[in-house]
Amino acid sequence: MNRRMLSREDEETAGGEEIEVRREDQDKINKFSRLHQHELLIEEDLKGKSKEKEELDDIITELELSDEDDIVPYKIGDAFFHVPLPQAQELLGISAARVDEEISELEDKLGTIRQEMTQLKVELYARFGKTINLET
Repeated sequence: MNRRMLSREDEETAGGEEIEVRREDQDKINKFSRLHQHELLIEEDLKGKSKEKEELDDIITELELSDEDDIVPYKIGDAFFHVPLPQAQELLGISAARVDEEISELEDKLGTIRQEMTQLKVELYARFGKTINLET
């Protein structure tokens, strides 16, 4: 977290005027906090999905080097099944498409959350100025 000290001028102006925190202001601050926590969770999920997508792409590339007649192990749940190469490639393609869709959904959610957070920042900074720190 990036913290900075207030200059003497900022400290005097901030300390000189007490701004009352209304109920609606506190609700906005709480909402911002919840959104920030939700943002962190979605970012973590997004990293996991991106890693999963990368691994699927690596497997697909590796299977392209195999012979068409090969039987390859394919994991479904906790078990491995031996399936023909074309079927394994088809199943991996479906999995990759599903992960792409999940990544897209997470990115959309993240964008929506960030828009809401930006709007709350604007409103809260307009009300409180330098007396509030909403940097994440």
